[in-house]
Amino acid sequence: MPRDVYVDASLFMGMHSADPAVRAACAAFFAEHLHRPVVMTYEEVGRCDDLVWSHSRHEQDVYYPFMDVLHSLMPIRRRAYTAADWAALDRLPARAGTLAPRERMLLASVLATEGELVTVNPRLTALAADGLPVRTPRPADGAVRFADADDVLDGLYRTSLTLEVDHAAV
Repeated sequence: MPRDVYVDASLFMGMHSADPAVRAACAAFFAEHLHRPVVMTYEEVGRCDDLVWSHSRHEQDVYYPFMDVLHSLMPIRRRAYTAADWAALDRLPARAGTLAPRERMLLASVLATEGELVTVNPRLTALAADGLPVRTPRPADGAVRFADADDVLDGLYRTSLTLEVDHAAV
C-alpha cells in the first residue's frame, strides 16, 4: 500500500510564494496530485488561513475562490493529531528538538502513519538527512496548469496570484 503523502502549510502557500521557482514547484505538485489523495493536519490548514487573513481583504477575496475549489476537487484528507502521533514524538531525532512544537507534531504524525511529508520548509527538509521521510517537490517542468473537468481551477489560480506570500513565514 502506498504511503500517505502529507503536505504542510509551506507547500500549500508556496503556490503563492514570492519566489517564482518555489511557486512553480509547489503549484506543479498540486496540479499533478489534483486527483490523488494527500493529508493535511488541521494545524497546517489553520496556518494557511492565518497567513491569508493577514493580507488585505481584496487579496483574500481573490485567493479564497481558488482555495475553495481546490479543496473541493482534490481529495485532501484533513486529520487531527492522535495518541499515536504523540507517542511518535519519541521517535524524532534529537535535533528535531529545535523545531517549533507544531513542526514536531507534524513530523510525528507522518512517522505514526508511516507517511511521507512534502514541504518547502527548510527546517523540515534538513531532517531528511536523519532518515526522516521528508522531501521537497520536484521543480516544475514547464508551465503549470490545473486541469479539472470544468477547466475552472486554472483560471481561479491565475486570479489568486494577486496574493503573494513569503512561504518561509508559514
